[in-house]
Amino acid sequence: MISADATPGLQHFLLDGVLQAVKVGVIVLDARQRIVLWNRWMEQHSPHPAAAVLGQQFVDVFPAMANGRTHAAIVSALTDNFASLISQSLNKAPFPLYYSEADEISNRRIQQAVQVMPIQVATLPRHCLVQITDVSIAVTRERKLRELALELQSQTFLDGLTGIANRRRFDVDINHEFRRAKRTGAPLSLVMIDVDSFKRYNDNYGHQQGDWCLAQIATALSRTLERSSDLLARYGGEEFMAILPDTDSHGALQIAEIMRAEIEALALPHAYSDVANHVTVSLGVVTQVPHQHAAIVHLIGAADRALYKAKSSGRNCVAVSDNHPVPLMQ
Repeated sequence: MISADATPGLQHFLLDGVLQAVKVGVIVLDARQRIVLWNRWMEQHSPHPAAAVLGQQFVDVFPAMANGRTHAAIVSALTDNFASLISQSLNKAPFPLYYSEADEISNRRIQQAVQVMPIQVATLPRHCLVQITDVSIAVTRERKLRELALELQSQTFLDGLTGIANRRRFDVDINHEFRRAKRTGAPLSLVMIDVDSFKRYNDNYGHQQGDWCLAQIATALSRTLERSSDLLARYGGEEFMAILPDTDSHGALQIAEIMRAEIEALALPHAYSDVANHVTVSLGVVTQVPHQHAAIVHLIGAADRALYKAKSSGRNCVAVSDNHPVPLMQ
């Protein structure tokens, strides 16, 4: 508030100085939506000097904004005495304002927060104040924080060695898919995969080579899953798990056999295996339409038992939870 001791002329001079100095855009419209004030910030960031817009209708200066959200707020302020805050999420940059000519050419607008407020002017009809704040830095910071959060989340859910989903991601996804299968009555299949004789591989080729081997296996297994809803995760050590939503037992067995064949086709040498002279995997498959009282632990337990049966049947094969190993494709 200006001191009561200040003369009207000084008050006007100070107010004009403040409006020209503030680092926000200020537009004042009269009752007929004509521009009566256009501060220096607006001159700096728009293509229009004050002399070119004063007395002009708002929609003549900004024809693309006619009947838009900001224009509607102006009408509401003038007719209904109603203040508005224009949503940044829905209207990131309503005014064509730019930092430079290059930005204007490429239409890289300043990110804006816009407030529209009715103002009373003595002896005159109601006016309207439009205040435009540059929030580009805050928007950029928020976007970077959001990207960082997504990156951190991605790292939290990825296995550092193989680059596929880790056990934590598996736990989250199996809970989600299990609940969804309960609701929809759709089949849910799991494939548990274990690298045959992997301890001997590590002991004889070294842990660095063993890590490389697991990464190759993870990449090959990932190639067999074509749907975005499927998930391959490293379950622990040399064990992997595939979640196959909306997949019946026949489809799960087919995928499991393709997985087995894909690893065999890698032909990674394993002179110390008791199965073959190359790296192989054993796979256990379970399919369930979860009833209301079903539990995830029982589903995973069934997959584990199926894997044990595959190993007991000679390894390098697929077995289902009812103890029927699937013969190798020729």
